[in-house]
Amino acid sequence: MASDSDQISLGISMRFNELLKVACGIDAKTLSRVLKYLVSEKIVRRDVLGTQPFTVRYALTDKGEQIRPIMQSLKTLGETWVLSGLSAQQAQQLKR
Repeated sequence: MASDSDQISLGISMRFNELLKVACGIDAKTLSRVLKYLVSEKIVRRDVLGTQPFTVRYALTDKGEQIRPIMQSLKTLGETWVLSGLSAQQAQQLKR
């Protein structure tokens, strides 16, 4: 089974709280603001499901999928250069 962070990279749609859990400690207000911006730029799709209570899921659009290799390269760069300069404990906290 894929980890939560792998689900994002696999293009699986996720609920807000699932994204918040894997968002490296950012607060809910910040995540909400970022998601609204990404939706407005058509990078992320916001799907409201007609369940009771209603459920909202977020997924990458085709445009978002095209950005994925760039984001993966930035992640790799950060892990290589930024995390390598931190203590093991600091690096682990940032990876959460």
